[in-house]
Amino acid sequence: MVRVFIDGASGTTGLEIRERLNGRADIALLSLDEAHRRDPEARAEALNAADVVILCLPDDAAREAVALITNPRTRVIDASTAHRTAPDWVYGLPELSGSQASAIEGTRFVSNPGCYPTGFLLLVTPLIRAGIVPVHWPMSVNAVSGYSGGGKPMIADFTKGGEGTAFRAYALGLAHKHVPEMQLYAGLAHPPIFAPAVVATYRGMVVEVPLPLHALPGRPTLAQVREVLGTAYGHAPTIRFGGDDAALIRVEDDAGTDRVTLHVCGDDAAGQARLIATLDNLGKGAAGAAVQNLNIMAGLDPCAGLIL
Repeated sequence: MVRVFIDGASGTTGLEIRERLNGRADIALLSLDEAHRRDPEARAEALNAADVVILCLPDDAAREAVALITNPRTRVIDASTAHRTAPDWVYGLPELSGSQASAIEGTRFVSNPGCYPTGFLLLVTPLIRAGIVPVHWPMSVNAVSGYSGGGKPMIADFTKGGEGTAFRAYALGLAHKHVPEMQLYAGLAHPPIFAPAVVATYRGMVVEVPLPLHALPGRPTLAQVREVLGTAYGHAPTIRFGGDDAALIRVEDDAGTDRVTLHVCGDDAAGQARLIATLDNLGKGAAGAAVQNLNIMAGLDPCAGLIL
């Protein structure tokens, strides 16, 4: 029985994690009542009583929570951005490499990936490692997410008729907090140009990376790109591949699941490709990833409680 405390359990991600863990015989959920949720002493007691803590907090609050853990036993999964590029934290994307799941299992501190970086990294990292895309290549990524990714304030804005409730482009200064982890874990020499947007659907996500194959060294084909991705993820239960003849890809395609679907679309004659990932910003992009990491850290079935 693994004792788990979700700090920030009343937030969007925390509620989704709890849904996936409720009723599991191998998990004991620790909780605080409403009166003690913001009490530092009560929080510290719960944090130190848990085998695994999952932090669903703003960055500063996540750092404070880690500081409240005074024993060497409690392990931490941080769903915030606070520790995503920290050298003493393991990045919680098990599919990132053949050794990543082992690193997650053996560490005390795991940083949950961002939702946008999950799609981006799964699309491009194998291609960079295979030499198809050079590390100095000027990468760009376009993405749209359901408005639940912005938490309760954005949910209220979109559902109550706030400004810009159909399509909202943001991070126009190109300093989005997800860019450092994209660059670091893809092994890129330069940060990618990241163009995110929020659309009027509750959950779901499309992450797209355009590639001019004709300009890349070796002029790779769509089939070669598919082969590299298939070799990298052919046995990953959380990843599936869209057909070569996809005519329509929707932001809701993987909503309500904890999987990712990868598509390689384009035109060989023109030497152009569109690499596209669909996932749920609340699933594999947040809560599903946290539960997957929890399972791996605890030595359980990695897919226990996941919706695949």
